[in-house]
Amino acid sequence: QVLLAESGGGLVQTGDSLRLSCAASGPTFSNNTIAWFRQASGKEREFVAGITSINSVYISDFVKGRFTISRDKAENTVLLQMNSLKSEDTAVYYCAARRRVAIATARSAYDYWGQGTQVTVSS
Repeated sequence: QVLLAESGGGLVQTGDSLRLSCAASGPTFSNNTIAWFRQASGKEREFVAGITSINSVYISDFVKGRFTISRDKAENTVLLQMNSLKSEDTAVYYCAARRRVAIATARSAYDYWGQGTQVTVSS
């Protein structure tokens, strides 16, 4: 079983940067796809970015150019670097994993989830 733990959230101002970290543990982590989702208050959880074990990356259009995703296999972590933050980026950010080497944007495609980390961007 894969266990995921997010960290790095916080309160920032418009235009600031944050880096979220997803720490993963479990014997199959190296063969998983890891993704970041977010859920704003009163809205559906949405796909933000994903990365496979062979470093294929997909980033949603609404954060492309501002967010990047990377993974450190040695540390078993996946990072979400968020730059030029906007108030609409305010949400709980979740890390998710699936046992396939293919990025999916549907929430239902992921087998494991972390507890989430709050990101609040004040204007």
